[in-house]
This record gives sequence, C-alpha cells and structure tokens, in this order.
Amino acid sequence: MATRREADTQLDLFGAGEPRPASSEASSPRLGPVGPSAVPPALAAIAADVPPTVRLGTSSWAFPGWAGIVYDRPASPTRLARDGLAAYARHPLLRAVGIDRTYYAPISAAAFAAYAAVVPDNFRFLVKAHELCTIARFPRHARYAAHAGEHNVLCLDAAYATDEVVGPFMEGLRDHAGPLLFQFPPQDVVALGGPSRFAERVHTFLRALPRGPLYAVELRNRELLTDAYVAALADVGACHCLNAHPSMPPVRAQADWLGPPEPRALVIRWMLASGYAYEAAKAHYQPFDRLVDEDAVTHDAIADLCLAAAAAARPAFVIINNKAEGSAPLSAFRLAERIARVCRPAA
Repeated sequence: MATRREADTQLDLFGAGEPRPASSEASSPRLGPVGPSAVPPALAAIAADVPPTVRLGTSSWAFPGWAGIVYDRPASPTRLARDGLAAYARHPLLRAVGIDRTYYAPISAAAFAAYAAVVPDNFRFLVKAHELCTIARFPRHARYAAHAGEHNVLCLDAAYATDEVVGPFMEGLRDHAGPLLFQFPPQDVVALGGPSRFAERVHTFLRALPRGPLYAVELRNRELLTDAYVAALADVGACHCLNAHPSMPPVRAQADWLGPPEPRALVIRWMLASGYAYEAAKAHYQPFDRLVDEDAVTHDAIADLCLAAAAAARPAFVIINNKAEGSAPLSAFRLAERIARVCRPAA
C-alpha cells in the first residue's frame, strides 16, 4: 500500500485538477449564456420512445462544431467547458456525459457538485478514475517527467482510490453518479502481474472499495479479458465496460465473452474508429459536426445490447467519442433512432 508521502508526491506531478478562474469570454454578460439547440420534432419523438433506463451521451461536451446540433450558437472550447454542460443536459436524448479530466488528476467533491447542480434529476455522469489507480509503470513520456519508467506504487491501491477518487465522486455527484470507470490503458501486462495475477488484483481492489457506486473496468490489452477477470468482476458486482476500440475485440464479441450472469448494468464506451490512432482520427474528423465513417456493425451491436438491457430492466450507459464516427451527438441520435424504432408502441 502506498504511503501518504508517496501519494502526495505523485499527485503533485499531475496537479490538483481544480477549475481555473472563468475566462473573460465565459463571464461576459454581453455574450449571453450558451443555450441548447432547437430539437426537431422527429428527434423529440425518438427521445420519448427511448426507455428511460437507456442513457446515451458523449465523451465530454466542449466542442464548437456541435453548434446547431447541441448548442444554439458557436462558442469556444473554453466557454463550452465552463458553460456548455447546462445546455447539453437539456437535450432530451443526451441523458449522460463522460468526465475525462478526472483521469489526469482527481477533482474535489465541490467540483463534482458544481457539475451536478446544473443538470436535471435524471441525468448521470460516467467518471474516469485517476490514472494512478490503473497504470503499473509510468510511461516514458514527457508528461510524467522524472517518474517516467518508474513503478507506480498507487496502482490498484484501494486506500488511495477511496480517498482521492471514490469519496469525492460519491459526495459531490450523489444521485447523479453513474459508473465510476477504472480504465487500464495499453501497458506491459507483465508489469500488472500477468493476466491471472491481474484478475486477482482487480478482485482484491474492487472488494476493498466502498459499497454503493457502480464500478466499471475498461481494458485496452485484450489478453487481460479472461474468464478469471470476468469472474472477479461478477463476484463484486462490477461491470466490464464494453469498449469499441481497435485494441480490443468487437463490442459484440466482448459481450459474448462475458456471458451469464448479466452484470447489474450495461456500460459501453464507443471510442475510436477502426484503423485510426487517436490523433489521426481527431485530425480526420474535426470539427465533429457530421458523421464521416458510419460503422453499422458497431451501431447495431450497441443498439441490440441496449434493447436487451432495457428488456431486462437493467440500466444502460453508452458514452460515445467524436472519434468513433465523426460526431458523437449525431452517433447518439442515430443509435437512439434504432432503439426507439423497436420500442415504439404499435399504432
């Protein structure tokens, strides 16, 4: 278990992650608040037919290219990061959102509470846990400075995760808390102890965390997706996050691997189009205002899984990235249309 001194040292490396003062643009009364874009009647009808237990959303919300799709006017990323969430959450089909900034540094309960204060009662947040919980060894990257290549003493440390991640998450978001996601980035599997030892460590870690939150685990090394790993999650009531990412098997194949019993919730992240690295996809799809590379196979798989979850009265959380098809909200709208078509009452 890590000492508090070690924890403080590694936290200082990444910064506190608290909100900076609002920019002059964001606070200017002359500009007025960013509002929601008008919702076409057909899209509103689709939203009414999507089961309330199915929550679709996007990975963050600060994208100027979403003007006319989510927002009523163009605005800078800085302004949308500060003021866009309230408008985003008023869209009837966007019932969840992913908070990614927490992966790079923990945030306080007060910061979470500020997010929760501007969204409706039925809105939920999927929050990524701080990366210190899930990287066994610091990558050799400038961002990690002198720690690059070192062993991370806080990896799968339940005491650290409870204090810095779970506690603020529960206290700040309260009823708006959706899945708390532990994402294991691509890394040397040996540093994690190998697939069998990894499953044991994940089991011990999750079992030691406070009860209450919906914990989810996302993998980026497919060799870690083993029967032992699946059994470990099932034993503690955690979910495997089905992730559409080139490094992992297709979503439907992951779901088939999990098999029975069904987890307490369906958690899906549709992250990156096949054949792309992250930065290449970002350059290809910007400004994220249209669907460029539609992926019918993944689209149908996710829709089918959401329909099965709804039929079993299990909550479903689907978070979509712009790098999946070109525009995350448009992907969500298309997915909702497929779900609503099946759920719509017969005339």
